[in-house]
Amino acid sequence: MQVQVLNRQRKHRIAAQDLARFGIDLLPRVREIARTGELPEQILVALVSDRKISAIHKQFMNLACPTDVVTFQHGEIIISVDTAARQASEYGTSLLHELRLYIAHGLLHLAGYDDHSKEGFQEMCALQEAFARDRPKLPRDK
Repeated sequence: MQVQVLNRQRKHRIAAQDLARFGIDLLPRVREIARTGELPEQILVALVSDRKISAIHKQFMNLACPTDVVTFQHGEIIISVDTAARQASEYGTSLLHELRLYIAHGLLHLAGYDDHSKEGFQEMCALQEAFARDRPKLPRDK
């Protein structure tokens, strides 16, 4: 199984390899709790701007606004780094921590989890926080 992270935005400096390692390390844990069959063999995480994710959100969900994560079942996870930076500032966490949360969130969607109900949202939040928190700190973490 492979996780590739592509940084498609220029505003924020991102250590894409660290995020890819996080995704690879997280896959066995997500597989253990998966509600669907197999996860895709290749997972692509694209780090984009609010402008780009707004266009994707509009095209596929008819919502013309930025969002944190858009996940496609074929294995593509689109993440807004601008939104992650705002959320990190608001919650007093690092950008890297917030991006880990979003990767975990996308992987949980690929594993069959849904956040459209209050219970599903709370369950996903608890799982992604645990996954991001259990990851050893890297030198770039603040």
